Amino acid sequence: MVGLDRAGVAAGRPNFVTTEPFAVGATCVLDEQAARHMRVLRLDTGAVVGVRDGQGLVGAGQLVRLTKTQAHLEISEVEVIAPLPEVHLLVPVADRDRMLWLAEKACELGCTSWRPVLWRRSRSVSPRGEGVAFQQKVMARMTSALAQSEGAWLPQPFPEAILERALLAAPPGVRLVLDPAGTPMVGSSAVPLQQPVVLAIGPEGGIEADELEALAGAGFHPVRLGPTILRFETAAVAALAIARTSLSAASTRRSPLQEP
Repeated sequence: MVGLDRAGVAAGRPNFVTTEPFAVGATCVLDEQAARHMRVLRLDTGAVVGVRDGQGLVGAGQLVRLTKTQAHLEISEVEVIAPLPEVHLLVPVADRDRMLWLAEKACELGCTSWRPVLWRRSRSVSPRGEGVAFQQKVMARMTSALAQSEGAWLPQPFPEAILERALLAAPPGVRLVLDPAGTPMVGSSAVPLQQPVVLAIGPEGGIEADELEALAGAGFHPVRLGPTILRFETAAVAALAIARTSLSAASTRRSPLQEP
C-alpha cells in the first residue's frame, strides 16, 4: 500500500527510526534511546527488528551487538515506500501538551507537513508551544509515533510563522480552513478532495474575521466537521482523518471492469 509498510519487510517487528543511512549487507548503528528501548523489550543478539529513516526507506536487520549506548544491526532487507497523497497541516501555536499530542496523532495519520501558525488568539496562550526546543520535542513525538504506527514518512516540520508568512509558504492545492460556518467536509455538498490538500486549523476561541478574510484571499474554502465546536487538536485529527480517507479511497477506486 502506498505510504505504508503494513505487509513490508519490517511489519509486525519492533521498529526503530534512525537518521543513519542503511543498506543490505551493511551495519546500521542505532542510538542510545533505541538501545535502551531494546533492553526494555529484552531483545538479545539474533533478534530481527525493523528500521526506517522517515524518508521512505524501510529495512529489517538482525541485532548483532547491544551495549548501553548503541545497537548494531546487520541489514538483510531494504525497500522504498512511496509517500501517501499529500495532506499539509497549518496548526495553531497553542498549549504545549495539546500540540505535542496532536503532533503524535498527525504523524500516525500520515500528514505531509506541519507548520504552526501564530494566530492573533495564540498570543494569549501560556505556556504555548513555540521555539527551537519545542520543535525538537515535536519531532521526538513524531519519530516515536512513526515507529509505533509502522509508517514510512515523517511529516516535514516547519518553524512557527505569522499567518501572512504561512499563507505565502503554503503549498498549492485544495485549501481548506475549519470554520463552524463553512460547508460540510463530508456528504454530497462537500468540497471534492484531490492532492495536495492544505488544512488550516484555527486557535482556541476561533479565527478572527480579518484572518478569515486573509485565508479566503489565499484560496482557502471554509469547511465544518459537524454541529459542535471542537478543540483544535480534536478538529485537526478529525479533519486529517477525513482527508486521508477520502484521498485513499480516490486513489484505490476501481472501475466496474476491474477484478474485485
